[in-house]
Amino acid sequence: MDFQLQYTDKQSNARAGVITTDHGTIETPIFMPVGTQGAVKAVHFSELKEDIKAEIILGNTYHLYLRPGIEILEQAGGLHKFNAWNRPILTDSGGFQVFSLSGNRKIREEGVEFRSHIDGSKHLFTPEKVMDIQRSIGADIIMAFDECTPGNADYDYARKSLELTECWLDRCMRRFNETEDKYGYRQSLFPIIQGCIYPDLRKRATETVVSKNADGNAIGGLAVGEPIEKMYEMIELINAILPQDKPRYLMGVGTPANLLECIERGVDMFDCIMPTRNGRNGQLFTKEGIMNIRNKKWENDFSHLEENGASAIDNFYSKAYLRHLFMADEILALQIASIHNLAFYLWLIKEARKHIIAGDFTLWKASMLPRIQNRI
Repeated sequence: MDFQLQYTDKQSNARAGVITTDHGTIETPIFMPVGTQGAVKAVHFSELKEDIKAEIILGNTYHLYLRPGIEILEQAGGLHKFNAWNRPILTDSGGFQVFSLSGNRKIREEGVEFRSHIDGSKHLFTPEKVMDIQRSIGADIIMAFDECTPGNADYDYARKSLELTECWLDRCMRRFNETEDKYGYRQSLFPIIQGCIYPDLRKRATETVVSKNADGNAIGGLAVGEPIEKMYEMIELINAILPQDKPRYLMGVGTPANLLECIERGVDMFDCIMPTRNGRNGQLFTKEGIMNIRNKKWENDFSHLEENGASAIDNFYSKAYLRHLFMADEILALQIASIHNLAFYLWLIKEARKHIIAGDFTLWKASMLPRIQNRI
């Protein structure tokens, strides 16, 4: 993997660059649609490419390990061939999913023992095993195994959790370096910076990660219950230490406003389930604000979903029709809303890139924030 930083905003830390992988290039900043189980919910890959214009998608180690299983993925020749997505893929290590199984897992130095949410079977994730699994999945960018510390953790817990994550990182990198790419193309490993909301822990974690000289670096353990001001504070602290010539990936964030705020603070890569999950529940993100398409006010509104919208479907379907589909429990409603939201997210982040290059990102962001946070 190669990263070239092309532009930096003169009035902020916003950046524009290009990541090159063996499956294609990615212009940053970038938003990655979440394809947890090898598919983005309710969205066909042709729509991801043509309507949404996604350059990279995300898969998840925990879910793909349990189903369809590593043996099937290896027989297929990796996830790219299994799901026929020929552009870059990033895989999350499963640390967050294990964190969310708090009632069904045990954390110790060796790794994490957990029970499957599917059938209750018992499994053990060690750093070495997680590296092997991600080698077999075949993502272009893979994540180190970490413990995702809760946003409200006390200092002592956060410190011990970070020590475990750093121990696991050493083991991940050792295993990654002693194994080879499986399918004839390069894979890159990103460490994950933890430390909760404690500046000294985040500083220590960042310095440790920088010393590993990985192809890129990820920021984890944010947007997990801490105040939003603390999230921005931690991002500023971390990005002041991270090297300029490596991409920075903020995991699991967030709203359209979060994206713009974090781009301004120097983040390059994002993922979040919000556009698809919220879309399936009738919430649409638009250039003029956030709307609940289930509301009765849209019942006889025959205007397009969004005039001059980010996707072709915005000028095809009316608000009244999409509301009807939701009220009738038609599956097409989930598809239209998901495509719309993802297309909006990709439009927003590509507009941010244009304005970084043009040199007026700060002014543009100030004008966009009130609009996209407005409740329609």
